[in-house]
Amino acid sequence: LGSMAYLQFVWYKDTERVPFHFYDDSKGYLQIDKMGHAYGAYVESYLCYKWLRNAGVSKKKSLLFGGTMGIILQSPIEIFDGIYEGWGFSWSDMAADTAGSLLFLGQEILFDEQLFQYKFSFYRSTYAPESNGLLGDNTLESLFLDYNGHTYWLSTNINNFVLKDKIPDWLNVAVGYSANGMFGEFENKTSWGGVELPKTERYRQFLLSLDIDWTKIPTKSKFLKGLFQALNFIKIPAPAIELNGRGKLKGHWIYF
Repeated sequence: LGSMAYLQFVWYKDTERVPFHFYDDSKGYLQIDKMGHAYGAYVESYLCYKWLRNAGVSKKKSLLFGGTMGIILQSPIEIFDGIYEGWGFSWSDMAADTAGSLLFLGQEILFDEQLFQYKFSFYRSTYAPESNGLLGDNTLESLFLDYNGHTYWLSTNINNFVLKDKIPDWLNVAVGYSANGMFGEFENKTSWGGVELPKTERYRQFLLSLDIDWTKIPTKSKFLKGLFQALNFIKIPAPAIELNGRGKLKGHWIYF
């Protein structure tokens, strides 16, 4: 009830309430938004499951009541979107939310662990300062508005599949997805707030990089264990190789 009140009185406070309606944003922001929905649901399912297990709840009940929380917590947001002007209920958002929870649940059921960890990284793009506020006036605002700076990763240890204990368990390889050149949801805006925006090409980015599984670093400290668990949802900055939608292969000494 508290989260619903927050949605109504904060998130939608300047938006008119309208009859329930739908909105197809499946092609928006080159699907970066959908990756974010899946990430949120994955993290929520993961944390709720772990909390229940740490409280002594059985694995079966923890999967049922905790592992599905990503879908449960995200669904009210999608429903509220459907009753406010400028938004709309999105089936693709619901599909992404479901995929995030299923990514967690499926791995726990099949492997009893997360072989593929879903992670996020962000670095304010070079477009943001040129956007006249469209992509945020500072780093915090850009975190929510500048999808060019979002990258979503699947991170795993190669020992799980190939090398068999030849490299440290904490050293991972990660594949990532991002996009660039976006000054709008479906197509680029030419101006914002009376200021002309740069002309850019929208394109996808596919990345390969190194990563760390913080939970595999041995420690007896409860504080460090909690800190490492929190850090494990974020992809560390590291060298990366990028193949993008322009057909170019390029390297990054450090990619955030």
